[in-house]
Amino acid sequence: MTTPAGPFAGPFAGPFAGPFAGTARLTARRRELELDALASGPSVDLLVIGGGVTGAGVALDAAARGLSVALVEARDLAFGTSRWSSKLVHGGLRYLASGRIGVARESAVERGVLMTRTAPHLVRALPQLVPLLHGLMRPGQAALVRAGFHAGDALRLSAGTPGRLLPRVRRVGADRARALVPGLRGAGLSGALVAHDGQLVDDARLVVALARTAAQYGVSVLTRVRAEQVTGSGARLTDTLTGESFLLGARAVVNATGVWAGEVDPSIRLRPSRGTHLLVDATALGRPAAALTVPVPGSTSRFVFALPQQLGRVAIGLTDEDAPGPVPDEPQPTEAELDFLLDTVNTALETALTRADVRGAYAGLRPLIDTGDGATADLSRQHAVLESPDGVITVVGGKLTTYRRMAQDAVDAAVRLRALPARACWTARLPLVGAPGHRDSRPAPEGEVAASLLARHGGAASEVLAVGEERLGAGYGAPVAEGIDVSRAEIAYALTHEGALDVEDVLHRRTRIGLVPADADRARAAVEEIAAKV
Repeated sequence: MTTPAGPFAGPFAGPFAGPFAGTARLTARRRELELDALASGPSVDLLVIGGGVTGAGVALDAAARGLSVALVEARDLAFGTSRWSSKLVHGGLRYLASGRIGVARESAVERGVLMTRTAPHLVRALPQLVPLLHGLMRPGQAALVRAGFHAGDALRLSAGTPGRLLPRVRRVGADRARALVPGLRGAGLSGALVAHDGQLVDDARLVVALARTAAQYGVSVLTRVRAEQVTGSGARLTDTLTGESFLLGARAVVNATGVWAGEVDPSIRLRPSRGTHLLVDATALGRPAAALTVPVPGSTSRFVFALPQQLGRVAIGLTDEDAPGPVPDEPQPTEAELDFLLDTVNTALETALTRADVRGAYAGLRPLIDTGDGATADLSRQHAVLESPDGVITVVGGKLTTYRRMAQDAVDAAVRLRALPARACWTARLPLVGAPGHRDSRPAPEGEVAASLLARHGGAASEVLAVGEERLGAGYGAPVAEGIDVSRAEIAYALTHEGALDVEDVLHRRTRIGLVPADADRARAAVEEIAAKV
């Protein structure tokens, strides 16, 4: 098999070759036309069920190999676990510490791919600071952390990620430690260990970039479409906006629905684990430039992180709790988890945080494969590709960082099991929308674009502003609400280019304004006004 010479080489593979062919623009009109084309047209090579990071990755991988692909999602892109992460693109240090060398190396390799080729515009190097505070760690624990950091640096080297992107581990003095995390307790502080890992500006934005790039390769990206009566050769698809249904045939079907995988394929046994974060204003920790890493009392391997985020927030997480029972649309943190996170992070802070400081909280469910007894923290994060008795191919497990490899393995399985006429995988070299090297990326002139806009949109930032000016006129660059660093132009762009179908899509998944309920309330009227205009 040969690899395409570059992005978008080869024929348009999608079932609808109309005015959107070859573009990354997701709109309500495109959705409508592609649904009509699928309802009346031939079958596709691959039907992907699930619009999270793994499903979007599978769709892009398959389309880039020359297959015709439809991606259906019952709700919205990044509706489930993919928007509830810590937003870390990590090198697998935790897995190395527990002896899972293969998983750790896979994480380090995929982190390097994201940071150097596929999405460097969405990922930055984040310093991770472990304070050397008297009484904070058990005897010998600092030495273990230092050894772990050095092992992580060895992983970085083996994965080929340059030191200019992820500097080597170092020890810093107390003054430098408090400069990186001003809220750090000063009494008993002798310094800190500092390592670097990757951090996404936004996990949901990665999913949207994947879906838009997939659409550019011909994938029909269809949100608000429910798949039922799923078999290895197709499914009944229902447009939840109109209630209309039709049968779609497919040579292969991939179930990438995460924690809902068992609802599509009852042979799948999962044991979801809940990870909870709370959000505070960055000012409460002195606007930290590094992630504060605090050991969990009584444990040698668990930590709580205070992670700087966009929009002036810090996310403090995370937990690892069994979450049995029916899978909710939006998991909720428990009171005990919030107390645990506050109590742990406060052991390292000068001024303790209280419930009054909490601006928001969120929880996500990890789709862990059920292997029997044991705590969820001990279950493997290795992904699996499984085939059901009726031929549905399920990809499950894993984590956000390794989505691309999960997608590759799932498509490899579909190609092998169904003899699909596909090229070799080349997504490790395929830049996403907004990334340098993508055909539509346009570097913005220095000083023209706000840093926050550039961080969220990369080489598409100038297009965002152009759309805002065209659709909204004067004031398109103004914040959507006072104190919220999201422009009116970004709201318009979410609706005209990123597949947002309503105000909730914009607030909760195209932007992350909705992570803080009070912010969503303040921005809602402006978002509704912009939606009415565009």
